[in-house]
Amino acid sequence: MSQPLVSSQDNSQKIKVLAADSTRMSSQLLADALAQESQFETSSIEASSSAFFDAVAERRPHVLLLSSALNGSANAGFEITRRVRTVSAETKVIILMDAANPGAVIEAFRSGAQGIFSRSESSKALAKCIRSVHQGQVWANSAELHCLLQALREAPQLRMIDSRGDAILSKREHDVVQCVAEGLSNREIAKKLQLTEHTVKNYLFRIFDKLGISSRVEVVLYAFSSHEPSGQPHSPGASNKRQASADRAAKSAAVAPEPRKSAEAAKPAARRVRI
Repeated sequence: MSQPLVSSQDNSQKIKVLAADSTRMSSQLLADALAQESQFETSSIEASSSAFFDAVAERRPHVLLLSSALNGSANAGFEITRRVRTVSAETKVIILMDAANPGAVIEAFRSGAQGIFSRSESSKALAKCIRSVHQGQVWANSAELHCLLQALREAPQLRMIDSRGDAILSKREHDVVQCVAEGLSNREIAKKLQLTEHTVKNYLFRIFDKLGISSRVEVVLYAFSSHEPSGQPHSPGASNKRQASADRAAKSAAVAPEPRKSAEAAKPAARRVRI
């Protein structure tokens, strides 16, 4: 089981966390639970509140915990995640889910979420998730990551060249893409490429704009696709290489440890299939 890659970080700077659950009470309870961690500076707001986006713009949280289910819709949080990116581009979103199905997992990351967290997990695991996402990593458990990687393998290739046949990205932008695919945070990318974090962020914004994408997960998809020549038919060997690249990247991502199973739950279930 892969473990989250933890970057060195100045612990004197607290991580600002905004809890936005489906109700005011559950948002406050979530914030209070996380406030036990000295590294966090927590606040709360009801996600369906009319003042929600104003609060995000004003507080500029490092991490937003957002319920996927709002106002009777199981996936309303995904559209809010897209809008949050326009209000506070620096804020990283973790989607809180009661149950994650493959479609919801894929849509959560497509909307720009940096992590998915199951409500059945512990507050200790949530704290670990928040720290990992704040460091620029992607958080998902092994089953959710499997769904995501399967979608990446089956997705059509992104366009690599423009109408004149020139590469869309510069060499330096490709370097940044490769670092993202390796699971490095912005700080680690800056150190590796001898750049400032601000410059790395500017490169990412340009990469997003050139490729027409909106999240680091899609940058990883580009990295997988760029290993295959554009315009050539897929061959079994090329597909196998692409799958191997996806599997290697999975080991670099922050993966939520699976909850311990009880002795009863650990018994074989021959007719139960996990999708």
